[in-house]
Amino acid sequence: MRVCEHDSLRVRKWKSELLAFLAETKRHCGIGGGNLCNSETLYAAPAMASRYGYYLPSPLIFIENRTRSVYFCLHRRLRALKHWMKSKGFQWSDDALGFVETPEEGIAVRALRELKEGEVVAKMPKEACLTTKTSGAREIIEEAGLDGHLGLAFAIMYERSLAGDSPWAGYLQLLPDQECVPIVWTLHEVNHLLCGTELHQTVQEDKTLIYEDWKENILPLLDLAPSKLNPKFFGIEQYFAAKSLISSRSFEIDDYHGFGMVPLADLFNHKTGAEDVHFTAMPSNDESDTDVDDCNNEEGIVEEEALAQNSSIYMSELNTANIGNRIVIDSESSSVSEDDTSMLEMIMIKDVSSGTEVFNTYGLLGNAALLHRYGFTEQDNSYDIINIDMKLVLQWCSSMFSDRHSRARVSFWRRLDYSACGSQNSEYFEISFDGEPQIELLILLHIMLLPDDAYHKLDLSVSIAGNCVESSGTTLLNDNIFPNKAFNTSKKSMLPKNVCDALLSLADMRESLYGLKSIEEDIEALGRCSLVREKKLYNSLVLRINERKILRKLRNYASQSFKTPNHSSPRKKLKRTTKRTS
Repeated sequence: MRVCEHDSLRVRKWKSELLAFLAETKRHCGIGGGNLCNSETLYAAPAMASRYGYYLPSPLIFIENRTRSVYFCLHRRLRALKHWMKSKGFQWSDDALGFVETPEEGIAVRALRELKEGEVVAKMPKEACLTTKTSGAREIIEEAGLDGHLGLAFAIMYERSLAGDSPWAGYLQLLPDQECVPIVWTLHEVNHLLCGTELHQTVQEDKTLIYEDWKENILPLLDLAPSKLNPKFFGIEQYFAAKSLISSRSFEIDDYHGFGMVPLADLFNHKTGAEDVHFTAMPSNDESDTDVDDCNNEEGIVEEEALAQNSSIYMSELNTANIGNRIVIDSESSSVSEDDTSMLEMIMIKDVSSGTEVFNTYGLLGNAALLHRYGFTEQDNSYDIINIDMKLVLQWCSSMFSDRHSRARVSFWRRLDYSACGSQNSEYFEISFDGEPQIELLILLHIMLLPDDAYHKLDLSVSIAGNCVESSGTTLLNDNIFPNKAFNTSKKSMLPKNVCDALLSLADMRESLYGLKSIEEDIEALGRCSLVREKKLYNSLVLRINERKILRKLRNYASQSFKTPNHSSPRKKLKRTTKRTS
C-alpha cells in the first residue's frame, strides 16, 4: 500500500531518528559501514518491492534486526573483557555479578543472586590496572616528568596506539572513544547548552587549560620520540578523549600507583546516597621504597566520602587536580592478607537483592559536579546548589550606590572576618537546594544597606572593640545584630525588607544569565528530549532547570521572610563564652 503524505512525514521522522541511533551504535560498538545505515536497508520491505521507501515495513522488523546487531556487538565485547580479566588474574563469581546493557547508562552491574553485607564480590590485581607505573610508556612518562592525570592521559593514548598489541587491549576495546563530559563538547555546544549554568565559564576555562597542557607537554614528545609515538594517536582530540575517560573512570589506587584505570570497578554506576559496594586495598609494599606523589593521606586511610566534593568547589579543580574516585585503604575490612598487597577488593557494604543493580557512589555531588566530571545528571538532586558571584553582588551595589560606598562596605565586611567561597579572584556565595542564601551574603547585604550614620557608628564601635565578633551567637553593636557564621541561628533575623528586596534583585540578575527562555519552556523542552539520542541536551536541561528551581526557592524565601513577624528581638550583648575561630 502506498503511503499518504502524512505517513511520508512520519517515515522521514523515523528515518532521521533511526539513522541517528545507528550512527551512534556504529561509533560505540565499532560496527563497520555497509548496509547497516543504508536508507535502502532501512526502508526495504521484506519483498524489496520498492527502492525508495514507498512501502513501510513493520518497525518491529527493523528494531529486531537492530537489537540483534547491538546485542551481538556488546556480547562479543563483554565476552572479550571477561576473557581478558580472567587472564590477568581478576577474580569474581559469575553467579554473583552480571553485566547488562541499558540504553540510558550503558553497561550496568546487577546482582544475579542475593548479596550480603561484607561479602567480597571481586578481586582485582593492581598490576592489571592501567597506571603510569604499569604502562609501557612508563619510561617516557618519567623522563618527561608527566605527573598525575597528565601522565595517565599519555599512558592511555600510548596503549591505544598499540591497538591489539597493548596488554590492555581486552579492556580498552570496551571503552567508548570518549565520555560525553562537557570538556569534549564543541565550543558552540558549551555556549549554547550551558549558558548561565554553573559550568559555562568553568568548561570554557578547562578547555583552554587542557589545550595548553597538551601543547606544552605532549606535543614536544612527538618530536623527541618519533619512532615510538604515532602522532595520529597523540593529537589534541585524542588527548581530550583520554582526559574525559580519566575524569569519569579513574580511581586513586595507592601512593605508589597513583591514579589509574581500574577494569571492572569502572563498570559500576553512580547513585547519590545509595552506595552498595566499597573498593578497598592494602597499602602497597612498594610505597616505602619508591618516590610517590603526595595524596594527603597521612594516616593511610582514605574514605570515599572524602570525595563528596561540594559542587561549588569548582570545577577546574576536579578536572585538573589529582582528584578522582578513591579506593578505601582499609586493612580491617579487607580479606586480603597483609602479605598480599597487590590486590584490590570490592566489598558489599549492605545487602542487595537478586536482580537489583549494584551501585557505587562518587560522592554526595550536585548536578554541576556530576555533569562536569561524569557526564550525567540526576533529576531533583538534593545536593544541587547555585552560586551568586561576588561580581554580581558588586554589580547590584553599583546600581544602588557609588563605587566608593561599595568598596568601603565590602572592606568593613572583611574586617569582621567574613569571606565568600572560592579565591579572592573568583568569589561566590552559595544558595542551598532549599533556596537559603549563605549567611555571609546576608551580612554583606545588611552592611551595604545600612544608613551612613549607622554604618559610621558601627565602624567606630568595631574599631574600639578590636574587630571582635562574639562567638556565642550574636553581637549587638549600635542596635545592629550580626550572627556569627559558625552559630546556628535563624537567618530570617537578618532579613529586613531592604535585604529581602536585594535578594530578589540578585535572583533576577542571576536568572537573566540563562537567556530569554523561561523555566517553563526549559521544562517543556526536557519533556520532549530523549536521554538516549540527545544526551547533551537532556543533561544540560536538567542542570538548568534544577538551578532555576533553586532561584525560585530563593525568591520564595526572600518574599516570605520579611512578612514573618519577629517575636524575639535580643537587645543585650551576649556574654563571650569561647574564643572565636575563623
